[in-house]
Amino acid sequence: MPSKKKLTYKDSGVDIDLGDDLADKYVSLMQSTYSPQVLRNDGGFGGLYRLKGLSGLFARKFTDPVLVSGTDGVGTKLKIAFAMNKHDTVGIDLVAMSVNDVLVQGAEPLFFLDYVGAGKLDKKVTLDVVKGVAEGCRQAGCALLGGETAELPGFYQEGEYDLAGFAVGIAEKKDLIDGKAIEEGDIILGLASSGLHSNGYSLARKALLEAGKLPLTKYIPELGKTIGEELLTPTRIYVKPIINVLRTYKKKRPVHGLVHITGGGIVGNVPRIVKSPFDAEIKLGSWNVPPIFNLIKEIGNVADEEMFRVFNMGIGMIMVVSEASARSINKRLKKLDVNAMIIGRIVKGNGAVKFV
Repeated sequence: MPSKKKLTYKDSGVDIDLGDDLADKYVSLMQSTYSPQVLRNDGGFGGLYRLKGLSGLFARKFTDPVLVSGTDGVGTKLKIAFAMNKHDTVGIDLVAMSVNDVLVQGAEPLFFLDYVGAGKLDKKVTLDVVKGVAEGCRQAGCALLGGETAELPGFYQEGEYDLAGFAVGIAEKKDLIDGKAIEEGDIILGLASSGLHSNGYSLARKALLEAGKLPLTKYIPELGKTIGEELLTPTRIYVKPIINVLRTYKKKRPVHGLVHITGGGIVGNVPRIVKSPFDAEIKLGSWNVPPIFNLIKEIGNVADEEMFRVFNMGIGMIMVVSEASARSINKRLKKLDVNAMIIGRIVKGNGAVKFV
């Protein structure tokens, strides 16, 4: 039987007017990230980015430019944002996960696009999320070129949303970093993480919130903050300091490999670039593991092997560099406000990670 009421899209749970209003407010946030390469495209369906005249990572003019792309989400870290009703940092995580992946190829991120999906868009929450995305883009030095917000009634639980994004970067083909330059005797530098970053949250929540029954508001002296505040600490974006190193040591080319330590930890990610006939020999105790990891281990009764397989354990990025330049690069990173440590070296082997 036909409905007695004239149905509208809003009756089904989709508010077009709210979507339009949010889109208008996004413009100023996006413009705060723009570089001269972004072309105005008012009302257009796609963002425009001009490559001509681009000042690149290693040279003023590219002769054989390669575009490098990466995509990711934030995962169940969003569950913490929902519970804390704090949404202005997960956008930074979203950007970080993609730009750090692009960076390890030796590419400088150019622009970023995001996607926010929810059962029902909340104006303040959505704006807070996008503010975080814009902040992440500013930290990475790339433009927030566009995005999408979608209301999907009945698809997400009430008060929840999901995020996805992708970054595009550029590098000269001859300057791409793929690990092929790695050789025996190279030094492994570990760049400190800001915490869990955006990986392992399902296990972290299981250990701390379920097994340990800790409320997110619980203040932990070792952390100097509450559990919730610690778990919402944004992922470190390494773009600017590493680009600085690559630029400074352009002629020597001592950076032989870069690894973003995400899901899978050191064990799962280092073999992406360290292959036979080499192993990565990592010295345990060469860096201070942040207290949050020990807390998860103890409260959740998680084995060391599992901890290193799931979490970054305090190392968010790894650089494999020549022995001759290792100490100099390490000092430079510290001057750039990155806590970097010599945590191992490259030895003969079969493409594995060995802890000693």
